Amino acid sequence: MKILFATGGTAGHINPAIAVASYIREIMPETEILFVGTKDHMEARLVPNAGFDFKTIEISGFRRSFSPSAIAHNVKTVVRLIKSEGESKKIIKDFKPDVCVGFGGYVSGPVLEEAVRLGIPTCIHEQNAYPGITNKTLAKKADRVMVTVEDAKNHLEAKNEITVTGLPVRGEIIKADKDFSRASLGIDKDKPLVLSFGGSLGAEPINKAMFDILVKNAESDKYYHIHSVGTNGGEYLDKFEKAGFVNGRKGSVEVRQYIDNMDICMSACDLVIGRAGASSLSEIEALGKASILIPSPYVAENHQYHNAMALVNRNAARIIEEKDLNSDLLGSMIDKLLSDKSELAEIERNAKSMSINNSREKIADIIISLAK
Repeated sequence: MKILFATGGTAGHINPAIAVASYIREIMPETEILFVGTKDHMEARLVPNAGFDFKTIEISGFRRSFSPSAIAHNVKTVVRLIKSEGESKKIIKDFKPDVCVGFGGYVSGPVLEEAVRLGIPTCIHEQNAYPGITNKTLAKKADRVMVTVEDAKNHLEAKNEITVTGLPVRGEIIKADKDFSRASLGIDKDKPLVLSFGGSLGAEPINKAMFDILVKNAESDKYYHIHSVGTNGGEYLDKFEKAGFVNGRKGSVEVRQYIDNMDICMSACDLVIGRAGASSLSEIEALGKASILIPSPYVAENHQYHNAMALVNRNAARIIEEKDLNSDLLGSMIDKLLSDKSELAEIERNAKSMSINNSREKIADIIISLAK
């Protein structure tokens, strides 16, 4: 059996595809798997590191602006799009896949379009509650369409029934134990722990709103708090040092640049504060965590807002839009949730009920059935 995966751009597209491909390789070692992506995005590093063969095409997205630089970029995109059709056709004809799978990103478009033209079975997976342009287009042609959450169905036209599969979550997240994690962090099991972050790079608005909250909590010692400023948030480490933090610590507050043991920290906490990327939300759901979501307004189709609302509408999270974010509002919401254990428990239950822990198996079954 030969399977071709097309995906790229962000870890939110790439890592779920790798998780599914790794599972298929595990249960069917004879399967040949090829990934197609671009040479200048994360897939060029992540896919080979995961041990999969990797081919590239040249493709980019359109910019929604009439500035001279955007117009020049869009002209190049048209040229690349035309060129990518030929590149995709050659890769597919050389590899001869039994099925082609799209996991999002611009690269999925030309590869899956060419697979459809060549009569090869195709399927796509949409990670977000509000689908991107590429998957909206491909959904009309693909043999099977898979989505992470039920809400995405409302924004897609598909020729066959859409299947809700969830999004693959790392095994260490699923297996994490709260008591063990709190013990490994040296945290009293009876005192609340808040975990906050703005993604691996960090988010200036979240860091700004968090600063006063963390400084005050370091003095009052009401709850434990671990916060990541992100790799771009170095200036905040300096600000915390000037506020009396030593090596990022003061009282029951710990400030880090990056959280490299997210499975431990998230399983140990009682409340998560962060962005609303699909992967993070799937981890929050898998662990059944209450959360305050601050969607990034800078992403395509404002999809993080729709991701967040999929939980908020089910009383499985709270939301603060970035335009409304400040220390007072966020601080009061934290205090309110931590002081009402019954409300916190209900949010946790609702989040857990949205989790699909066998998503990689469900996705793999659909891919394999198409290949056969």
